[in-house]
Amino acid sequence: MKKIALLLVLTIAFNTVSAQSKKKQILLLGSFHFENPGLDVAKLNTFNVMSDKSQKELENITNKIKKFGPDKIFVEWNYQKQDKLDKFYAKNTDSLLKNDSDEIVQVALRSAKKLGHKKLYAMDYNNTDFPYDSLVKGMKEANQLDLIKKNEETMKHYETDQNKKIAKYSLTELLLDLNTKESNEDNLSWYLQTGIKGGKIDNFVGAFLVSEWYRRNLYMYALIQKLTESKDDKIMVLLGAGHTAMIREFVAHNPDFEIVELATVLK
Repeated sequence: MKKIALLLVLTIAFNTVSAQSKKKQILLLGSFHFENPGLDVAKLNTFNVMSDKSQKELENITNKIKKFGPDKIFVEWNYQKQDKLDKFYAKNTDSLLKNDSDEIVQVALRSAKKLGHKKLYAMDYNNTDFPYDSLVKGMKEANQLDLIKKNEETMKHYETDQNKKIAKYSLTELLLDLNTKESNEDNLSWYLQTGIKGGKIDNFVGAFLVSEWYRRNLYMYALIQKLTESKDDKIMVLLGAGHTAMIREFVAHNPDFEIVELATVLK
């Protein structure tokens, strides 16, 4: 009898520890900007997500996200304007899906509505700088000819490569490609191998730009953690792929979270 009681106590203790140590799953969905691809430094062609083919893919993608079952969905929307996001989310869903091609609508809102969520969660932080023009100027003033050439070639290669994929790939293939290990590493490498070197010895314009990029993403990561409650087992974060590549690095050092790959969800 004592052995049975001891076994019961140990089982309860084990289950309690297991429950406490259970990691929260986070789906980092890196995307290109569906509606405004020309806003980033690299200029990419427009991909028509409103075509019948893409709309069918979006239905499939969001059905798979529903099956994954995130408790919260975070989006690239200024966290200080959550009230505006709430009002936006409350608009007529059918009208939004038919008329607004933004990824927040087509992926996040579509998924959240299927899941019966009451809201989306704003987690973007915009009070940072990204002085790319000053960086280019600093490279020229420092006569960093090799760095200028490398920067131009990197940007051109990225634009050419992505525009070829936009012309060839389906929406699903594009999103899967943006979330590969290779793509994530490419997103990080420019900051730490090219951008950071810009400027004369006493001009840290490159390092400042990189630090501001880190700061923006670090603040967003802080917001994700602050808004994720103990009751949340799974969350989804929809951001530009450059952001998710950075946040992925932060999550890797947090034992409370485990990353769920998009390819696993869409299989």
